[in-house]
Amino acid sequence: MSSNDISPLEAQVSRPRRTRLQNAFREILKAPITAKFGMLVIVTYGFVAIFAPFLTPYGETEIVGPEFDVWGDEFILGTDGLGRDMLTRLLFGARNTVGIAFITTMLAFAIGGIMGLLAAIYTGWFDQVASRVVDVLMAIPQLIFALMLLTIFGTSIPILIIVIATLDATRIFRVTRAVSLNVVVLDYFEAARLRGERIFWLCIREILPNITAPLLAEFGLRFCFVFLMIAALSFLGLGIQPPTADWGSMVRENAVLITYGDITPILPAIAIAVLTLGVNFLVDWFLHKSSGLKDGH
Repeated sequence: MSSNDISPLEAQVSRPRRTRLQNAFREILKAPITAKFGMLVIVTYGFVAIFAPFLTPYGETEIVGPEFDVWGDEFILGTDGLGRDMLTRLLFGARNTVGIAFITTMLAFAIGGIMGLLAAIYTGWFDQVASRVVDVLMAIPQLIFALMLLTIFGTSIPILIIVIATLDATRIFRVTRAVSLNVVVLDYFEAARLRGERIFWLCIREILPNITAPLLAEFGLRFCFVFLMIAALSFLGLGIQPPTADWGSMVRENAVLITYGDITPILPAIAIAVLTLGVNFLVDWFLHKSSGLKDGH
């Protein structure tokens, strides 16, 4: 179909979409160097996580050489204590650690976000019960609570995701409830409620569009905390279990090499630090943009 066959209505619909994309591209170009660094880090890690099987010469659990082999042409980053290629393990670690952290954060937002929205709308007994349960859960140190629950229920990946998501949902509940309470007291929300709109409509059309910015910023921060939590649990032996590659467990398994001046165990730690730094840079820029403040000159 030629461009002349496009109706005026279709042209009017497509024009705002192109304008939004152009504006978003301009904002990215004007972003500070720290935000661009954060975008580059996230895109790179996402690419590695998705295409890890095609980027690595060996399998994730394949024993390909002698244990603790030094860096060289055959094994660029050497091998671990079982003779597995460290570069391969490092790339697969991105897929496992980052992927599980992303799924966990999404589940935590689904639980905490829905509960927070309902607590803001139903300010009676539901809000009181939910808030008190959250207060009790938040009173216990998160890492200790996670260790206890994983010891009781096991350390499989589904259990790990559910436990961390449930504990992290308490923080998301508090944020969602706080920002939603600022919306439910406004006139347009009360007008929608008096029109008889359903709860789903009130949440999707009246509340969420007005709290998207703080929730997106919170998503970035929560992802960092979940990511670090999974790495910490794996380092302690209760996170992602062998032989699955994970950056936290890789630091523990190869820590003995530090005694001999080998920096191999530091590489997974550097990967963790770089991703955390990149996400925080991007979140800081997004918070600055959503606040409406002008860039200083």
